[in-house]
Amino acid sequence: MADGKTILIVEDEAMIGMMLEDYLDTLGYRLHGIAASVDEACDQARQGGFDAALIDCNLQGEKSWPVADILAESGIPFVFATGGIADDLPSIHAGRPTLAKPYTIGAVERALGKVLGIA
Repeated sequence: MADGKTILIVEDEAMIGMMLEDYLDTLGYRLHGIAASVDEACDQARQGGFDAALIDCNLQGEKSWPVADILAESGIPFVFATGGIADDLPSIHAGRPTLAKPYTIGAVERALGKVLGIA
């Protein structure tokens, strides 16, 4: 069970962000916040205070790799979310879990469970 763990959503499409928020609520997670730009997400990542993050790879035409770098340095687990193939992940993050769009609640549950060690 999610036990109220908090999740940061990094997503620039409002409808997808709201859908993910609904999924998190249904799965027993708490929303830390939604960041829609790389700068906003980097700020949130530096502040911390959440258990894991779902990061869209492409935010308003900009790759979200700086966000991933900050989270990795901070030891905060995350999942990359992508609408395309994940082959363009930087080699430093190539082993990170990915979540393909379109999302399903089951896929979100499995991806977060994996990075958070929840069976």
